[in-house]
Amino acid sequence: MKSSVLLSNKFKNIGWIILVLGFIVGIFYLLKGWDSDFLTTNVFAVSYGGVLGKYKFFGCVENNILDEIASVLIVLGALLVVFSKEKNEDEFIASLRLNALSWAVFVNYAVLFVGIIFVFDVPFFWILVFNMFTILFIFIARFYWLLYKASKNE
Repeated sequence: MKSSVLLSNKFKNIGWIILVLGFIVGIFYLLKGWDSDFLTTNVFAVSYGGVLGKYKFFGCVENNILDEIASVLIVLGALLVVFSKEKNEDEFIASLRLNALSWAVFVNYAVLFVGIIFVFDVPFFWILVFNMFTILFIFIARFYWLLYKASKNE
């Protein structure tokens, strides 16, 4: 099956490297809470402030960008892994992709649904933060699990 949406298989290894690097940076940031002056800089913001004051729009704000770097690396790496072709991309692989995507969307929103009902305040914010990554991670886990199971049945 021809799909113009998928990238060349060459991008898969690059994606894995970027994803692992982003994951390491993200875990380091979460565990150490590292706020280095080295990565604190003025950045353009569409919206900022508002925690205890007024919201401001379109300006520069001083910010440590380590969490943004980690998030961009994780999302970019995961997207490259998810949207890179397999070496032998065919109709069967396409059906596995659809199955994995369906699962990822369902589980992602099930987690969000449970969070909306049972989690409040700052912990709910963290659920929202992690929820933006879960759809990609669940897809990757499910897709490669289905590939593994299919290879065992051959």
